[in-house]
Amino acid sequence: MSVIDAVVENHLESNVSQNLIESTAINLQSTDFELFQLPVQAAIDLAVLSKRWRELQTAVHPDRFAASGPSAVRIAMQYSTRINEAYQRLKLPQSRFGYLCELKGELIESESNTSMPVEFLTQQMIWRETLEESTKEVDLQSLQLEVNNLKSQLESDCASAIDEEKDFKSAAQFVRSLMFVNRFQEDIDKKLDLLE
Repeated sequence: MSVIDAVVENHLESNVSQNLIESTAINLQSTDFELFQLPVQAAIDLAVLSKRWRELQTAVHPDRFAASGPSAVRIAMQYSTRINEAYQRLKLPQSRFGYLCELKGELIESESNTSMPVEFLTQQMIWRETLEESTKEVDLQSLQLEVNNLKSQLESDCASAIDEEKDFKSAAQFVRSLMFVNRFQEDIDKKLDLLE
């Protein structure tokens, strides 16, 4: 490819990108909340999120830009990927809460900050023992119900810390706790699958 060809392709790609931005009113640099036109808060309307996701995906679907050439399709795929990533992050409470904390400068640092309250760790140990010793589906379902109740409480406490108290340090701790609980739920599900 000659220098002239590269300049022309770059110009065309720039025009395609500009046309895509103008036709969809999407800014890839926006926060996930801005992208979906949602308030920056823990409590969001998931139906609105899903509806907006479908609208955005329709607007940037690569097939819509096939006639404009491979550059337009590639750029549309980048937009589609960004939209999907944002949707996945906002859809689940744990990832949405973690994202909000990070937007406010409170990093989750789950790999390096594993400190947990003693009572939480004690509960985790009791649950682990119960999981290992359980051989009946009914026992695992009871444990699963207990874990789900704690998960719901943690999600509620985290949402309150974010939306009402604006306490992102506490919210980050709740997110780390939710990560433990969600991993443990997966372990329960695996054991239940083995019993079936």
